[in-house]
Amino acid sequence: MDSFLERYGPWAVVAGASEGIGASFSRKLAARGLNLVLVARRADPLQKLAAELRSEHEVEAHVLSLDLGSADAVAGMSAATETLDVGLMVYNAAFSPIGTFLEIEVQEHLKAVDVNVLGPLRMTHYFGRRLVRRGRGGIILMSSMSGLQGTAMVANYAATKAYDAILAEGLWYELGQQGVDVLGCLAGATLTPSYQSSTDRIPSKGLARPMQPDEVTEQALRDLGKKPTGVSGRRNRAAYVLLSRLLPRRGAISMVSKETERMYR
Repeated sequence: MDSFLERYGPWAVVAGASEGIGASFSRKLAARGLNLVLVARRADPLQKLAAELRSEHEVEAHVLSLDLGSADAVAGMSAATETLDVGLMVYNAAFSPIGTFLEIEVQEHLKAVDVNVLGPLRMTHYFGRRLVRRGRGGIILMSSMSGLQGTAMVANYAATKAYDAILAEGLWYELGQQGVDVLGCLAGATLTPSYQSSTDRIPSKGLARPMQPDEVTEQALRDLGKKPTGVSGRRNRAAYVLLSRLLPRRGAISMVSKETERMYR
């Protein structure tokens, strides 16, 4: 625990912290003694989470209401954190419109690119430079199993998550040589409020059965500093091998797309 705090503390930034995986990361980092900067668009859930972290773990917790898909997000982040010794940045924010590619308006697709691609690009570049100057630290980029192959009903979202995973792999090598650990976390279906509100057909068995957020985040924190890509959960690791190594490409696309069609149509 002390070595984790020394390497990745005393401050961590969690982008997309208001609920689900982001809130879980925040609680687990606070339990490890790190102070938190909690970032999301909605301030109210961040304030409640910050109060909880201060009370239960006796850490400092700052709240930053920010649109992470905005072009001026880095300026807002810089102003809020420039006096803090940030050792870890977790980018969990995501936007996922669901439906066939053509029935979703192009502005929704562009918003997904803003939040899921330009957001982590900007934040990773900004904090990457800070962490390299510091000589140690870490970055976690949340990706998705949907980004392993083309996926119907979330085609553009899946493409953005593929970007996040590949960016993390390249930076794992580049920044790792300068003391900064980078991890791309491939999460499968996770029982977050967003996921629960997206479908009434949540699988109760098989590879598609969702995990709890705490399972995802605990695995990610164990993987940080050990590998470029981490896959959360035994079922997801089995699915990862099946989809990326065993099935032909068209088979992987068809298998996953049939499942997403079943869930979302």
